[in-house]
Amino acid sequence: MKSYKYMLFYIFFLLPLLITGCGRYASDISSPPAQSAEVSETAPNETDTTPAPGPTETTANTVPAETSDPGAAQQTEPLLSDDSHEARARELLSGMNLEEKVGQLFFVRLRKDSAIEDIKAYHPGGFILFGDDFKDETKTGIRELMKSYQSASSIPLLIGVDEEGGTVCRVSKYTAFRPEPFKSPQNLYKQGGLEAIKTDTREKAALLLGLGINVNLAPVCDVSSDPGDFIYRRSFGQEAGATADYVKTVVEEMKKDGMGSALKHFPGYGSNADTHTGSATDTRDYDQFVRSDFLPFQAGIKAGADSILVSHNIVTSMDEKSPASLSPAVHDILRESLGFQGVIMTDDLSMEAIKNVTSDDNTAVLAITAGNDLLIATDFDTQIPAVLNAVNNGILTEERINASVIRILVWKLKLGIL
Repeated sequence: MKSYKYMLFYIFFLLPLLITGCGRYASDISSPPAQSAEVSETAPNETDTTPAPGPTETTANTVPAETSDPGAAQQTEPLLSDDSHEARARELLSGMNLEEKVGQLFFVRLRKDSAIEDIKAYHPGGFILFGDDFKDETKTGIRELMKSYQSASSIPLLIGVDEEGGTVCRVSKYTAFRPEPFKSPQNLYKQGGLEAIKTDTREKAALLLGLGINVNLAPVCDVSSDPGDFIYRRSFGQEAGATADYVKTVVEEMKKDGMGSALKHFPGYGSNADTHTGSATDTRDYDQFVRSDFLPFQAGIKAGADSILVSHNIVTSMDEKSPASLSPAVHDILRESLGFQGVIMTDDLSMEAIKNVTSDDNTAVLAITAGNDLLIATDFDTQIPAVLNAVNNGILTEERINASVIRILVWKLKLGIL
């Protein structure tokens, strides 16, 4: 009888108290933290250069400004998973014809005089701008020009530029865009370490995105500590470990800022000669690449790099005959050994190192056969018809083209331009 009374006591008096307490505890752990009072900073003098969303842009995949996470307001990474991006890319692919698919594989040199006609005729995946394209221009002029190109293209364009800092500054060498050119990575690091590198990367992204440019062909991942090397002044100028830290810092910041990146020049330039002006042969042992040259690329891949640009050097330990950009063996290393699943692109196919080994109308076909997804081309009006002919003649399959188009569309989705 006494135990029955205790049971009634627990049911009617203690149990409600326990339930109320548990409810309060559950409410405490599920409630969002208080909003941070901090206001995110914007780069000085760049607030007027942020473009308004174009007709093909969407804000559905970005993190909303009002959020319970104080740091999330600065995120630019789309919320969609990689699987969702691929599913959407495949959906887009199903509505494209062969000419549109092949065009997406080309990251072409901008020809201002015929840009709109080139978009309609060739459906390029994107335009690359060089220094002369910014000469005598203004921020407003370039911004409006890029908007006009995007409006003319049925599939939003990658708009790229080489803004490395130091000896390669396509935009900032003109005072209309910046009071002085961006400093080289070496000088920045000497002045302020990796924090200076991070600040510089942020400022570059703000400037370029404000102009309508969504890809900076950077960072340079080549390991070089010899001032006599051709690539030295463009490199970080230190050994592999330090260069890997630099690459990781830059890629993470670019990703956070929504700027497309390109690790270059795989598999590592070393002390080779300039492939813009002639052929270069690298005779180093493969082990040297594993122990040194690959490390910055691996750091960039781990940090989430969007693309990797392959050089035109002939690397005998990987392929004795073909330039790296045209070598299936080099691309197998990049995919299988380094595990990179993003966009692989060539260096410019019009460079002398390529002209020395193949004819103009065969270069792009060889590049796609080797495993490249995106081809940087100046003579695209020759290369695109050659690729179309190769597909129609059975030399290339449409399935092979589709695989690259999927990767390119996924990149555009991740950048939020598609």
